[in-house]
Amino acid sequence: MSQTKIVNSTCGLCAVGCGILVHVRDNKVLKIEGNLDNPLNQGKLCPMGSASLEYLYHPDRLKEPLKKKGKRGGGKWEKISWDEALETIASKLKKIKTQFGPEAVAFIHGAAKGLQDSYLTRFATAFGSPNVGWQGHVCFVPRVIASQFTYGFYAVPDYDYPPSCIIIWGKNMSETLHHAYEKAIKAVQKGSRLIVIDPRQIDLAKKSDVWMQIRPGSDLALALGMINVIIEESLFDRDFVETWTTGFALLKDCVKHYSPEKVEGITWVPATKIRESARLYATSKPAVIQWGNAIDHGINSFQSARAICILRAITGNIGVPGGEIQPISTPLHGRRSPELELWEKMPSDSLNKSLNKNLNLMPIIKYVQPQSIIKSIIDQDPYAIHAAYIQGANPLLSYSNAQKAYEALTKLSFLAVADMFMTPTAAMADIVLPVASYLEFDSIVTSPYSYPITSIQQKVVRTNQCLSDYEIMTGLAKKIGLGDSFWEKEEECLDFCLKPAGLSFEEFRKIGILPGQKGYRRHEKNKFLTPSGKVELSSNRLLEWGFDSIPEYKEPPDTPYSESNLPEKYPLILTTWKHRPYRHSGGRQIASLREMQPEPIVWINPATAAKHGIENKDWIYIETKRGRILQKALLTQDIGLRVIGVAYGWWFPETAPQNLYDWDKANINILTSHPPPLVQKWGHPIFVVSGVEYSKKNIIDVRNLSIKVPLKSLQSLYHFSSSYDIY
Repeated sequence: MSQTKIVNSTCGLCAVGCGILVHVRDNKVLKIEGNLDNPLNQGKLCPMGSASLEYLYHPDRLKEPLKKKGKRGGGKWEKISWDEALETIASKLKKIKTQFGPEAVAFIHGAAKGLQDSYLTRFATAFGSPNVGWQGHVCFVPRVIASQFTYGFYAVPDYDYPPSCIIIWGKNMSETLHHAYEKAIKAVQKGSRLIVIDPRQIDLAKKSDVWMQIRPGSDLALALGMINVIIEESLFDRDFVETWTTGFALLKDCVKHYSPEKVEGITWVPATKIRESARLYATSKPAVIQWGNAIDHGINSFQSARAICILRAITGNIGVPGGEIQPISTPLHGRRSPELELWEKMPSDSLNKSLNKNLNLMPIIKYVQPQSIIKSIIDQDPYAIHAAYIQGANPLLSYSNAQKAYEALTKLSFLAVADMFMTPTAAMADIVLPVASYLEFDSIVTSPYSYPITSIQQKVVRTNQCLSDYEIMTGLAKKIGLGDSFWEKEEECLDFCLKPAGLSFEEFRKIGILPGQKGYRRHEKNKFLTPSGKVELSSNRLLEWGFDSIPEYKEPPDTPYSESNLPEKYPLILTTWKHRPYRHSGGRQIASLREMQPEPIVWINPATAAKHGIENKDWIYIETKRGRILQKALLTQDIGLRVIGVAYGWWFPETAPQNLYDWDKANINILTSHPPPLVQKWGHPIFVVSGVEYSKKNIIDVRNLSIKVPLKSLQSLYHFSSSYDIY
C-alpha cells in the first residue's frame, strides 16, 4: 500500500476560504483537517468544512450527465455521454441565438463560489448575452459598493490590535464567520466593549455591554439615529472630519430628523440605548463595526451600508490600528476582474440589450436581477428569455416568490443545470451535468471578508465522470465555436490569473499562501480612492445619477407602518438567517449536517406562541398574503414578541424527484414578494428587492394547525443513513 500524502489546499464549500490539509492515499481522500499554518482559520473548520468527505463521497452525488425522459420535472432520466450532453446544450443555445439573439439566453450562478462564477460570465460574454444572473444584490455587494462610494475600498475590522469597542451588526459570527468570531472573543476577553445589533439574542448578545433588539429591516434608521447623537453631542472626530471628509454640513442637516426618540418608534430600540451605544462607540478609540448579510436585504440595503460607513468615518476609525483598515491583497486577474470576465469586449449593441437597460440602475451594475429574468420569461418583457444555463444555483429555493420562479422554469424552451446533486431546480432541467467538488479541481481562492490572503486549492482526486465548471465551459465553448475564448487547460487559465503576481500556478503550488497586508492610514499618502480624494459623506456621483446623496430611511412595504390594514390579519414580522450546518439551500442530504438541524425550525417567543395556542415542537403553518409553508415551532425567549425567525433554504432530498423534493412545503420564498427591482426614489434600485430569500419585511399570521398535519406523517421525512465511512 502506498504512503499517505498530505496536500495543502483550501476549503471551497463557502467563500471564506479556510486552509485545509488533505490526507490522500491510493487516490482516496482519507481525512481533511484545518491547516494550523493558515493565518485565516489557524486550523479551525466549521461543520461544513468538516463534512467535506461526505460531500465528496455521497452516494447520491450526480455521477454522469443526464437527459430528461418525458415531461419536464417528471423525475425520469437517462444517462448520456459528456459529448452528447455538451452537443445537445450547444445545439439548443446556437439555435436560440440564431432565432432570437444571444440575449435570449440567461446564464445564472448562485452564491459566490470562486473563479467558476467568472468562468460562467466569461462564457456568457463571449456568447454575446448580457444577461448574467446572480445573488450579489442580497449578499455582500451592497456593502462593497457602499464602501467604495464612501471611502473607496472595503474596510475590514482589525481585531488584532485590539479595538476598544466592537459593534456586531446583523452578523451571527459564531455560525457564519468562525475565524473572525475567535478574534472578536479574544478582543472582548482583553477588555473590548461589545455592542450587538440583532433581532434575536445570539450568543454574542449574551456577552455584550449593550444589545439593541432591532425591528428587522430598520437598520438604516438606527444608523442615522446614532449619527444624530454623535453629531449633536460633538462626539465626532473633528480633525478627521475637517481634513478627510466632504459633505459634513449636509449630513448634519439630514440627521437632525432622526432623533433617538423618533428612531425608537421605527426600530423598537429604546432611545436610551441608542444614545448609550452611540456614545460608547464614538468615545471608545479605536472601534470597529463587524456587519453582516442582514444589511444587504430590502429596499434600504445600499444606503444602510452607506450610513454604517459614515459612522466609521466621522468617528475617525478609518485606517487606524484596531479600527477599520484597508486590506492589500496580492494582485491577480481574479474573480470579477474585467480581464477574466470580458465585459469590455462585448459589443455595445449587445450590452444595450441587457434586462437592466430600462431600469435606470447604477451604471456600474452589470449583472441582472433574478426578478428581471423571471419577468422576461413569464411576461416576455422587454423580450423573452427562451433558455437558461444554471450553474450551482437553486432558484426554486433562492428566488423570491418561488411560485413565479417555478412558473418561469416551466416556460423555458430549454434548461441546463450543472450541480453536484439533484436539486429541485435541477429536477426541472432538460440536461443535468455532474460537477466536480472543490477537492477535484485546481483553483485560486481569495478571502473577501477579513484577512487579505490568497490561498491555493488543489485537485487531489477525481470521482466518477464529474468535471469542473471550467472544463464544462471550455467543452461547451468548443462545441459552439468559442474555443478561442478559453485556455486549453485549466492550469493555463490559473497562470493567467496569477500573472500580475509574477507567478505560475505550478510555482504557487510550492508556496500555497500569498498573505496580504493590513494597510494602515494609506489615505495619508495616497488619499481616499474617491473622486474627491476624501471620504464622501455626501456623494455627488449618486446625486448626478438621481439617487439620494445622503442616506435617508424609507419604510419597506408590507409592514405595519407602510400598510395600516396589515397588522389585524398579519400581526407579526418575519425574519430569517443562516443556520450553522448549511450554506443556503445546500447540505440537507449531508448526514452529519442534517443531524445538527434535521427539520425546518421557526423561532417563536413563548408569549406569542401562547396567544396562538402553539406549543413547543408543534408543526405550524406560516402564512403571508402570498402563501403558506409548514415548519416546526421552537419556543424561545431569544426572539421578540412581534417577530418570528423562519428557517430558509429548505427542501427534502430524501423525497421523490417527481415531486421536486417537496420544494414548496417549507420554502420561505413561497411567502416572499416579487416586486419590480426598481423603485428609483429609494436611492439604489439595484438592491431594491423586497421579500428576497433573507427578507426581514414580511408580516405573517402564525396559526397552530398541527392537528391537521399529524406529526407521525412527517417523521419519515427525516430518516438518514450513511452507506460509507468517514476516515
